[in-house]
Amino acid sequence: MNLLEQIRANIRANLDTRAQRQAEVDAAIATAEERGDGVLTPDEEAALTEARSAVVTLDEERSALEAREAELVEIAEARAAADATATRMGAPATPSPVSRVNEPDIYRDGGEHSWFSDAYRSQFNNDRDAGDRLFRHGQFEAERRNEQRDATVSAFGALIPPQYLLDQYAQIARAGRPFLNALTSLPLPSRGTTFNIPRGTTGTTVAAQSSEGDALSETDFDETTLAVSVKTYGGAQDISRQALERGEAIDRIIYNDLAAAYAAAVDSAYVALALSGVSATVAYTDASPTVAEIWPKLADAIQRVNANRYLPATAIFMHPRRWGWFTAALDSSNRPLVGLESVQNPMALGKAAEYGQVVGSIQGLPVVTDANMATNLGAGTDEDRIIVARTPDLLLWEEGDGAPRELRFDQPQGKKLVVEVAVYGYSAFTAGRYPTALYAVGGTGTVAPSF
Repeated sequence: MNLLEQIRANIRANLDTRAQRQAEVDAAIATAEERGDGVLTPDEEAALTEARSAVVTLDEERSALEAREAELVEIAEARAAADATATRMGAPATPSPVSRVNEPDIYRDGGEHSWFSDAYRSQFNNDRDAGDRLFRHGQFEAERRNEQRDATVSAFGALIPPQYLLDQYAQIARAGRPFLNALTSLPLPSRGTTFNIPRGTTGTTVAAQSSEGDALSETDFDETTLAVSVKTYGGAQDISRQALERGEAIDRIIYNDLAAAYAAAVDSAYVALALSGVSATVAYTDASPTVAEIWPKLADAIQRVNANRYLPATAIFMHPRRWGWFTAALDSSNRPLVGLESVQNPMALGKAAEYGQVVGSIQGLPVVTDANMATNLGAGTDEDRIIVARTPDLLLWEEGDGAPRELRFDQPQGKKLVVEVAVYGYSAFTAGRYPTALYAVGGTGTVAPSF
């Protein structure tokens, strides 16, 4: 049964169920009329209300199904017309995703065919079967994800990774991009290398009226535009032909490696971009730094966000080595200042592990560790920074779920039977809409800690 047939079957089932629920409504009303008073008992009233609600819901569901049915009929008719034209021109007809909805995914974990291997075979060996599988996979995935994308084999920049690899990327992203995972994520515009977002520069003023009849305080709201650049990030690796032609589980191995590198690279770049635009750095200068001394510096950064953004800070980000330094600190009785699963000391609470997640809290704010934060800052190139931020004000734009979706093949070392596989994707980030939403703590007091 194809998708159109399935939808029509669902419509018929909907009509049957609606008829049953409407019969219940009619029966309840008839029962009350037969008693002569037209009054329903509480149980009858509840049943009638539930049946009427079900009828309304069924009508709404059927309307959506009928709209989808009409859309698929229109698509099928357009494809039929296009295929007729193609046949007259001697070209093959276009496979329809409508007719293969129940076909198992061509590329799946442990499946017969490899997405990477087929892409390689189609491009370098002119393998028509591989090309056909890629085409059908691309058409189906575009339909399933409601994407407008050229899925032809010749357009290698448009190859769509199989869903199971994208699902795997989600796991990689959680571990490999802690900073980005905490931000407000928005869909990337479909066109352009830059786009503009509004940024207020002068706000309205409010003041007490001096006396009756006097003019009120007046300052017109003013705004400017903030240009946001779309960045391209990508990576590549060399793979032997033997691995592509005879390797086992190569899709997961290759894609996971590329995707992990991609997630880390984008996260590292935008952490650096955020730090480059901080409103101010709270300086912590000390040749013998201690956790007790950095405590007021963190309080300063937190209050600066609260006082200048007029909204609270929401998170603290630091390198794992910095959090390790916090957890290693002891008081005069050799008790940890950061209570690991305890409340021995109130300075901070948390866990030593669980990288990339919330590891604890400082002054009431969740702490997230991110190894992509630079550790080569400062005059001695050995400092890191602690970021205190209001994360809803830090904006991230990505395609889809942020996974690299573009695939390219090249053969730079043909004599060595080596093929280069590259992935890339587009994204954008800004912390400039509200500069006072982010402050950093750093200086000579944040050099590489000793344990």
